[in-house]
Amino acid sequence: MRFALRFLPGLLCALALILAGCSDSDGGETSQEAAAYIENKGSDTMVNLALAWAEAYQALNPQVRISVTGGGSGTGIAALINGTVDIANASRQIKAEEMAAGAAPVEFVVARDAIAIIVNPENPVDQLTLQQISDIYSGIYDNWSQVGGEDRPIVRLSRETNSGTHVYFLEEVLRLGQKDNKTFFTPETLLLPSSEGITTEVRQNPNAIGYDGLGYVTPDVKVVAVARDASGPYVMPSAESVNNDQYPIARDLYMYTAGQPSGAIADYIQWLFSAEAQAIVVELGFVPVAVP
Repeated sequence: MRFALRFLPGLLCALALILAGCSDSDGGETSQEAAAYIENKGSDTMVNLALAWAEAYQALNPQVRISVTGGGSGTGIAALINGTVDIANASRQIKAEEMAAGAAPVEFVVARDAIAIIVNPENPVDQLTLQQISDIYSGIYDNWSQVGGEDRPIVRLSRETNSGTHVYFLEEVLRLGQKDNKTFFTPETLLLPSSEGITTEVRQNPNAIGYDGLGYVTPDVKVVAVARDASGPYVMPSAESVNNDQYPIARDLYMYTAGQPSGAIADYIQWLFSAEAQAIVVELGFVPVAVP
């Protein structure tokens, strides 16, 4: 007992030093208590935008740390339902079965996007109707000559099935927005894991056709004008043509939280609708939901 008591003052001193090291210099909350950590996961279409938002927000609020990863809209929503992320990014609206699975997801439309139809610059085809695009991807058309191009086989490129862009394209383009339409991608469609992968393949392959969010389209591919039907008009994707509802392949971009957000998550969501955050939307080629 005497041995233990002899070392007690030293132990108390060491403990005091440890606690002091964990405290802020002004004697306030510990650094762990003062910091906020937000886990954000989901849509690959949105990942560059979400990263840019996170970087800008952290510069304004250094006490907040935001982790952003992709993996697809379905992956992000599943993680939200499982309670492993704070915010799920999605380039499609949450499905009824996902909404019912738990977590009481709350939806925020944080930006808009046009899906551009892209081909190789050597391809003479410069306009397509929604029906023609559907017929290409469902396998009815196999040769570019069937849609006014050269006698070349069509190489179809698509995002993978966990992608919100894939789901949207299937429902709104292949199936033309018709709930009872059961059209599917032809098995010959090549599924690629990223938007950048589609752009790269189109750039290299003169027979390829692909689709990408407008923010991922690069100058070295050709964007095709799209019409709802053969009577036109054929419209190029842009912020203006999305906002005036002329471009037929446009969608909202979403963030979902588990229930109504509070604290640091609520503050971050609110900031996304600020002029500064929506200006980043424009810079990256997406369409703002609030004019900067």
